Amino acid sequence: MTLFLFIARFLLLCAAVNALQPLPVFAEENPVSAAVLAAQQQRVAAIRQASMAAVSIFAGGQGGGSGVLVSSDGFALTNFHVVQPAGVSMKCGLNDGNVYDAVLVGLDPTGDVSLIKLLGRNDFPFAMLADSDTVRVGDFCFAAGNPFLLATNFQPSISAGIVSGVHRYQYPAGTLLEYADCLQVDAAINPGNSGGALFDAEGGLIGVNGRASFEKRGRINVGVGYAISSNQLRNFVGMLRGGRLCDHATLGATVATSEDGRVVVADILESSDAYRRGLRYDDEIVSIAGRPVRTVNAMKNILGTLPSGWRVPLVLRREGRPIEMLVRLAGVHSPAELALLVEGGGAPADPRQKKQKPLDKDAPQKNPHDDTPESGKKTAQVPDIVKPFYEPRNGFTNYYFNRLERNRVAALIASRGDYAVCKGSWIFSGTLVGGGDFRIELAENFASIDLPTGTTRIDTTGDLDGNPSPPGSGGLLASLVLWRRLLQSGPQSLGRTDYWGTAPLLGVEELCDVLHSTVAAVELQVASSPADGTVRGLELWPSSQDDPCEVRFLDHTSLNQIEMPHRFEVRHGNELFAIFQIRSIEFTEIPSNDEASDRVSFLEPGLEYFTADRSL
Repeated sequence: MTLFLFIARFLLLCAAVNALQPLPVFAEENPVSAAVLAAQQQRVAAIRQASMAAVSIFAGGQGGGSGVLVSSDGFALTNFHVVQPAGVSMKCGLNDGNVYDAVLVGLDPTGDVSLIKLLGRNDFPFAMLADSDTVRVGDFCFAAGNPFLLATNFQPSISAGIVSGVHRYQYPAGTLLEYADCLQVDAAINPGNSGGALFDAEGGLIGVNGRASFEKRGRINVGVGYAISSNQLRNFVGMLRGGRLCDHATLGATVATSEDGRVVVADILESSDAYRRGLRYDDEIVSIAGRPVRTVNAMKNILGTLPSGWRVPLVLRREGRPIEMLVRLAGVHSPAELALLVEGGGAPADPRQKKQKPLDKDAPQKNPHDDTPESGKKTAQVPDIVKPFYEPRNGFTNYYFNRLERNRVAALIASRGDYAVCKGSWIFSGTLVGGGDFRIELAENFASIDLPTGTTRIDTTGDLDGNPSPPGSGGLLASLVLWRRLLQSGPQSLGRTDYWGTAPLLGVEELCDVLHSTVAAVELQVASSPADGTVRGLELWPSSQDDPCEVRFLDHTSLNQIEMPHRFEVRHGNELFAIFQIRSIEFTEIPSNDEASDRVSFLEPGLEYFTADRSL
């Protein structure tokens, strides 16, 4: 009994001592709990911020879906299949509780993407496109949208999950709605979420939701959803902002897996640019657009994220030797086919799977660089509030926005100097890399070039088509004549000029703005910096059957506050024609301060600017 009492008293004493100890404050002292709380707060803040850019799209009695704002002036991305029933205009709600009218801007039916513009403000909240190539399996993600059109108060529904897969490929319906290189997520993507945003943990826009797998007897998500990657969207957004009807790329060749596991060319169209650059049957494809090609599926994924008309690097291997080339990607459809499909005219067989038909030499051939299809979008009933922002034209979704982009680019180019005052001859002199001198004169009525191989002169008062002078250049003089006209008088001086979109240019990190001009039978593309309007390059087709003359301005200098090239490179086909190092530039007629006409020169050695009478 004594031992029992001793033990009981000891336990009571221990309990009393413990009662005097302060209770642990887990939320403050436990680092795991603090980290969890901080992560939760960061997640809530990211979702709150991202939700402000979420758009609920209502297409009247035609249903609706979701979208995401990507600029402060109201441009929003969504799916093609969301806006197709709505036509040109729709109503959109934001989580500020307001309803905004919106107008259709651009369409990419092959990739199931469209761009709309909300009207009424210039200070919309928006999401920034993130780099989807950095996304990894297991990353946290969340979707913001309008599933089942539940957002009657315009507050988006949020569903969270992880990235289940990257670089997935979902086959198109016919030739439309192809999901290439897309993200697979287990966040709930239900009907109505289509077109809405997929965000990463920081609230960066990594994709636009579009597809999901559902139970056979219902419309409930089973944890497999697909989002169009932000990097694919970035490739197309320039064209979409220009009101274009966009198409996706094809190489003009089919590939297969060889017995030893290589991806090799199984068939190729002789009319394709890839064939003209030298790609042949049984060549191994190593990479395209800077991305490795290890499987046939990888090839589909890469091409499916690129717009038709882009020029991208292609690396092949032939007999163990690597060969590099730049290839221009063709379109999956012709412009007329694409316009017909948008109008619901039926889906043709996939042109990537069919062989080339022999050409009828007597039939008129369509210019491959002409974006104008034979049939366009049907006239739609447009509400009065949207009418000022909509202009139908064959080959375009909404030409109003193409004119805006064309004028924006033209104004940027014009800001590089007052070229209009330089009305006389423009004379460029210097040396050729590799040896020899040159002299180029661009005047109102003629253009000439002196090279070690001889002198060439063309009359610029007539048509410039079919004039590839000087020989071997593919049309250098005609290119520079049109470049001078653009700088002096703007795009209206060239004939029909449209905004083509954005495209990569070799040696330039950013995507360039591209203007496309049709001058009689001549096609001209001008690439410029979207930041400041500096002209980076020219491409001119004297005829549709020829390779273009490619002029790439490598660097620039300023002559009396007028930007001029300092060095430029000319290529034709697979050949380098010449690299020109400019030593002096002369304007034979330019008003001076007293309105007189003087000769103004730039001499490279001292970087001096002067007229006949005084220093500038």
